Amino acid sequence: MKTAMRAFFQLVVIVAAVSAAPVWMKAQASGLPGSPPAVTTPAPDARFELGLEYSYLRSNAPPGGCTCFNLNGGSANIAWPVKPGHFALAGDINIVHAGSIGASGDSLTLSTFTAGTRYLPRMHLVHIQPFGQVLLGLAHSSGTVVAGSKPGTANAGAAFAANIGGGVDLNVNRRFAIRLIEADYLLTTVDNGSNNHQNNLRISAGVVIRF
Repeated sequence: MKTAMRAFFQLVVIVAAVSAAPVWMKAQASGLPGSPPAVTTPAPDARFELGLEYSYLRSNAPPGGCTCFNLNGGSANIAWPVKPGHFALAGDINIVHAGSIGASGDSLTLSTFTAGTRYLPRMHLVHIQPFGQVLLGLAHSSGTVVAGSKPGTANAGAAFAANIGGGVDLNVNRRFAIRLIEADYLLTTVDNGSNNHQNNLRISAGVVIRF
């Protein structure tokens, strides 16, 4: 798994470098004597956008050291700009599943529903758009790991969740972008009979559609 993640990050760096190269070369050329003035490509219009992503989640539940396990699934998120080039209202739905957790073989489906604010800094390289966000909401869990008399039954249907992180989009045109990577710290507070919270790392990638 570590090898795959390392390869994925290397691919992200390569794609970002290649996409930025034409812009950098154009800027260098415009500075030469006798060259025409540089023409700035307009940034994508502020539009409502929908992101569709594959999500990988690394969780440390249940408690007791790092009894870590992996979940896989997908997410859909939206962003509505309220101040173009700066802030947007954002919402995120994420559903991931693990079919066999540890020696017990328990299953878990974790769904989170969060909303909040996204910050989009204005960039000179219009092909690259990073963002950061803080989202709050609810987590719903199901499966044998929270079923019956096991810890987590009490508030498995609706526990507090917080999603804090950010990502980088590669703008293809005004309508589409590739979400190269999104990395989030996802906090969930499902009762577990110990500390009643779970620290999760979410890594996502996908496409963004602007309307």
